[in-house]
Amino acid sequence: MGQKAVISRLAATLVRAFLVILLIAMPSLMLPGVSPDSAQIVALVALFAAVLVIIEYASAYPGLIEFRDAPPFNRVRFASLFITVLLLTLVTQGVYEPSTLSSFVTAVGALIGHAIDFPYSPVRLVVLMLPENTSIEHITLVRTAAGISYLVSLLTLAAFLIILRIQGWPSRNGSFNVWVNLPTFDPTAGGDVVERLERDARFNIALGFLLPFLTPAVIKAAASSFGAMSLENPQTLIWTVAAWAFLPASLFMRGIAMGRIASMIQQKRREANADADGEFLPA
Repeated sequence: MGQKAVISRLAATLVRAFLVILLIAMPSLMLPGVSPDSAQIVALVALFAAVLVIIEYASAYPGLIEFRDAPPFNRVRFASLFITVLLLTLVTQGVYEPSTLSSFVTAVGALIGHAIDFPYSPVRLVVLMLPENTSIEHITLVRTAAGISYLVSLLTLAAFLIILRIQGWPSRNGSFNVWVNLPTFDPTAGGDVVERLERDARFNIALGFLLPFLTPAVIKAAASSFGAMSLENPQTLIWTVAAWAFLPASLFMRGIAMGRIASMIQQKRREANADADGEFLPA
């Protein structure tokens, strides 16, 4: 059984590494006109990310990836980023090589973008950060990409909450190892663990809510010093918009997960106190 477990863990690790490579290389593989230099850089980044995933998931000790042994947290995050990059690649591909699928995704994305593009919305702020001389076609493309990405992030949060409710994460998966799943969180740093987890949860949720609004504003403010971001390059557009939508959703999920862990620790403490009180009751 031990040998089978090792083989199964190694196979799962290799599958994860392949999916990471596919995610990073997807825009370069699907978009036309990618230069050899860009393709080589993408290949190096994909290879480095795959090696990192193999090292992380093949090891029994904590590393850099949080919630490594607490599925489906990372699976939901990866699926969200994969779907976002795939849809944005199809939208961008439709500009150069239109197809039925890319036209359909672009049409749906345009509807979503127009629906979400109201005053002070995150999509409107992304559009406003573009230079003043940007063409209408490119503004429409950026609006479509932002609308799709933001919708995927909202659906990801909804799916994650449903999974938490159905599966009872993380308690249903057995014991939760804080050392492995939260490698950057030190339980012995001082203060009550529950209070620190709840504080970090509130901070992540607040930052996840504000980040879609703050990022375009910061980029717009920095345009006077560093130049405006036009997002004319297809791969720059894909990864910038994907990161703009994915990072806040990921912070939201992290905050919700840490809040659940704090609740689980509180529940375990109440059960332990109840058991201890029961032992001292007179017969």
